[in-house]
Amino acid sequence: MSVARRPLLTAATAGTLLCALWFVPSANATADRPAEPSAAPSPAPAPVAGDGGQGLRLAETGSVDTTPYLAGGAACLAIGAGFVAFSVRRGAARPA
Repeated sequence: MSVARRPLLTAATAGTLLCALWFVPSANATADRPAEPSAAPSPAPAPVAGDGGQGLRLAETGSVDTTPYLAGGAACLAIGAGFVAFSVRRGAARPA
């Protein structure tokens, strides 16, 4: 294969991957249609003893655990840096 075709194949592969990822459904938390109103209005939540009259609240679940995202991002960054270093080294070793 010619060396001149290699960038074209790389660009075509990257473009194909991006087009394929375009059609991956996204995870939206909203409904496509507005919710239909119910016939009877829902009653207000009754206050719980000891909550200071603020009504019911959701439980505190704590903060989001970002450790997997940080580890994955660091791994991807290290792999990318390794590829760049490999490419630079391979390019420098090639005779002119």
